Amino acid sequence: MEILQSIILGLVQGLTEFLPVSSSGHLILMKKLFGIDQEQFGLTFDIALHFATLIAVFIVFWPDIVALIKKPIQKTTGLLIIATIPAALVGVFLDDYIEQISQSGGFLGIAFIATAALLFFSQKAKKKDKTIELMSYADAAVVGVMQGVAVMPGISRSGSTTCAGLIMGVEKESSMRFAFLMSIPVIMGSAVLGVKDIITEPAAFDVVPVVVGMIAAGVSGYFAVKFMLNFFKKRSLNVFAVYVGILGVCILVDQLFFQKFFTVFLV
Repeated sequence: MEILQSIILGLVQGLTEFLPVSSSGHLILMKKLFGIDQEQFGLTFDIALHFATLIAVFIVFWPDIVALIKKPIQKTTGLLIIATIPAALVGVFLDDYIEQISQSGGFLGIAFIATAALLFFSQKAKKKDKTIELMSYADAAVVGVMQGVAVMPGISRSGSTTCAGLIMGVEKESSMRFAFLMSIPVIMGSAVLGVKDIITEPAAFDVVPVVVGMIAAGVSGYFAVKFMLNFFKKRSLNVFAVYVGILGVCILVDQLFFQKFFTVFLV
């Protein structure tokens, strides 16, 4: 049963990290729906899954990463640094609060609905003609602020950053590529913060479920990145907006009226 749960959580993490639907929100949802032990599949397990999806990004964007390593002093590097700062500040100063609301899931319904609204309205933005090279540092800052907001479980990181790029006039493929490149320092940073917490409060864990979950997350994450890069060239994000909107409404109804899976609201 543990192996099956780790595979399911790994697949959910890998797919939803790069689909615009919030991986953190879906992990919380899956644990609530199936009564998965928060202690057994807690911080250590989540960090391992994030590390696996990081590897998937490295594989897909290896040429871009090599180009940045060979020539670190360039505009794209500066854009990525600017875009990373807001999320880094949120992670450093609000880490304990984010962990608290992640455990409760109290904001999950509203956060999913907010993601749906952002995905839908970003499609209405006009003049999407900027490439990454033509982005301004102000554009990167706005996208970075949205990445900071997306630390909230239920707010899609890839979705919010891609949408912010669209709103700032960045063309579709460049907006999504920049969003995925931005994920590298953020995922690395969240893993470092998580390792610090593990060191201060070590917890026992089974190696096999963690490794199996990582494999599931890495493989599904790789295909999710490739899928989104191809999907978004020809289609809009509205299908994902409908999905997370319905999901958010269902969670909100449970939070407010039934409390079957979510016993708290806005806590």
